[in-house]
Amino acid sequence: MNKIDHIGIAVKNLETSIPIFEKLLNTACYKTEEVASENVLTAFFKTGESKIELVASTNADGVIAKYIDKKGEGMHHIAFDVTDIQAEMNRLVAEGFTLLNDTPKKGADNKLVCFLHPKGTNGVLIELCQNIHHPDAHVL
Repeated sequence: MNKIDHIGIAVKNLETSIPIFEKLLNTACYKTEEVASENVLTAFFKTGESKIELVASTNADGVIAKYIDKKGEGMHHIAFDVTDIQAEMNRLVAEGFTLLNDTPKKGADNKLVCFLHPKGTNGVLIELCQNIHHPDAHVL
């Protein structure tokens, strides 16, 4: 794992939350994006070398809506930048971790992503991210 790519924060509403984080971080949201396969809308902010990702559900049955119903708005996941997502997935499975998806999926911000089950990571949802433009990337 190279570095923390971003911290994901579950929010009910981007329109309300974006201005809060723009004031908090003293920077503008540089990108919003829908990830239809995950039923989410995302908003990104740069802070130093890392990013903050706000994640809102596009429907009441979405994974983020269910998360907020259970735990409320707040920290949702930590994403780590990796050079070769498939190799990192294989390494983590060999170490006994459980992946939430068997193959990398296209995520927001031009990334291939995979999540680890939080039961094996002390309750923290971990996301692996690989830039799709990386030479080793397998575009889906």
